[in-house]
Amino acid sequence: MKDSPSPSVSFLLILLYLSSASALGGMVGGWTPVKDPQDPHLKEVAEFAISEYNKQLKSTPVALSEVVGAETQVVSGTNYRLVIEVEGSSGGERKRYEAIVWEKPWEHFMKLTSFKPL
Repeated sequence: MKDSPSPSVSFLLILLYLSSASALGGMVGGWTPVKDPQDPHLKEVAEFAISEYNKQLKSTPVALSEVVGAETQVVSGTNYRLVIEVEGSSGGERKRYEAIVWEKPWEHFMKLTSFKPL
């Protein structure tokens, strides 16, 4: 019969995993807040999201006003969850949306996976 690790060894391994994940900026697969939502790359991602959303619209397109907040998630690439403020092309009232974009920069790949009003 094979010996299994003692409970104290299992506990230490779990503790080691959690502390290493914490040191790397959060749990693997969890969302991590972005310190600077005005980062130029986030603006590029937001512009991409709006461009893709506008392709699906049957009405007046929207334009980016600002990136209000952002979080990232490490997957096979990076998911960006953005809170963006947009306005209609006629300069109407501003509205907030949550956009999720999946990016794999080494493949020059981006995909809008969600775009919903808040």
